[in-house]
Amino acid sequence: MMLNNSRLGLEQEFFIVDSEGFLSHRADEFLASCNRLAKQKNRSGDCFAPEFVKSIIEINTVPVNNFKELTAEYLDLLQILLEVAKKLDLRLYPLSTYPLHTTPIIRNKPNYYLQVRTVGSGRFDNAAKCTGTHIHLDLPDDVVDRQIGMAYNSSPEARERVLSIYNLATAFDAAIIALSRACPFYEGKVAGKAMRTIHYRGSKRFAWQGVYTNLQSVGGLMPYAETVQDMTRQLFNRYHSWLQAMDLAGVERSLFLDSGGELLTAGWNPVRLNSIGTVELRNADSNYPQVTLALVALISEAANRVRRENITVRPKPGCKIFQLQGQELNVPEFDYLNNELLHAAVTEGIKNTAVKDYLDSILEFSCQNDSEVGNYLSRFQTTIGEYTTTEAQLLAKFPTTTGTISQADGLALVRYCCDRLEEEVNQLESGQSAKDFLTTGLN
Repeated sequence: MMLNNSRLGLEQEFFIVDSEGFLSHRADEFLASCNRLAKQKNRSGDCFAPEFVKSIIEINTVPVNNFKELTAEYLDLLQILLEVAKKLDLRLYPLSTYPLHTTPIIRNKPNYYLQVRTVGSGRFDNAAKCTGTHIHLDLPDDVVDRQIGMAYNSSPEARERVLSIYNLATAFDAAIIALSRACPFYEGKVAGKAMRTIHYRGSKRFAWQGVYTNLQSVGGLMPYAETVQDMTRQLFNRYHSWLQAMDLAGVERSLFLDSGGELLTAGWNPVRLNSIGTVELRNADSNYPQVTLALVALISEAANRVRRENITVRPKPGCKIFQLQGQELNVPEFDYLNNELLHAAVTEGIKNTAVKDYLDSILEFSCQNDSEVGNYLSRFQTTIGEYTTTEAQLLAKFPTTTGTISQADGLALVRYCCDRLEEEVNQLESGQSAKDFLTTGLN
């Protein structure tokens, strides 16, 4: 059994827009063209996937061994997307929310409609107006079981590794939210908050009206797992919470079970155990390639250090940052992470002192070696300095005194972001180093 698997995977969703910036619902045509072009390039078409609305498409990298391979794989898929978009006179808008009002067209599939009916159509519409990025961290072979969570015959060492990677990913939650904040506008308005987080994840405590506001067990951050039994209990509690929500909404359980529903698919949490054998981090906004790659580098280097040095990750009462003591990494306790720190990351974000201290500690933990990724992260830290986000850059470029954005400005913003995506892919493909494009892109 391989304990130190360090493979990576990445999923990212994109809006399709026309040349003016209006949403397009031509995802099926777009994906068919992607599949044809992929075959011409001797690639699998499985890397391009539909979403539940016809204005969003998704790319899925194949599993890769390291960050360098992930970068090459990711850019290869982006090139195919951009080539197809050009042929169809369409463009790719890469950010987390479409800035203007939109009416989504949902695909006619049972697994989509059961979610709409269970959550509520008006509430679930938020999911159609948000795009995210999912990062996959590999786990030891054969340790994840689709039916019971963790395989009975897995070794104690493998189980401990799962707990450490899962808890590390959980401790990253507020950092990913703060650093990945992308589009500040939603339905033509700006609220000074992380828009995708409040409209997709939601929170009853903070009155953020998102998809999972009233179903945090299946869409909110789950607590750290102290033991394998603790993790298994969480998974089954989540599963039954989803079935009960279906019952309350009058949705037949068979719709979920017949569409492949099982223990590990009954949840859309920011961090979850995936049936493919990974810990999946689902909390990042869709963003420009350079920001996406910087986040992957940050997270993967932290995970690699945990694996390499056999570090145990544990929350500690009163701890508000990452603190390494011997072979134990102390991280913020859950009540602080999922309440005060979450609220700060979603509202003030990188301007908040507590958030900045927390981010500093994460960067310090991740930047430990002289590898290409380590140098990349060192540059990320020194270049950003006080930190910045795509969201802050867009607010500076498209300021508003009314809290709203006009249709003309919203369309201009979309076109600007499409241009930026294409420019970054060209820069990266031309061989510009990570340090160079980070310098030009984030300042």
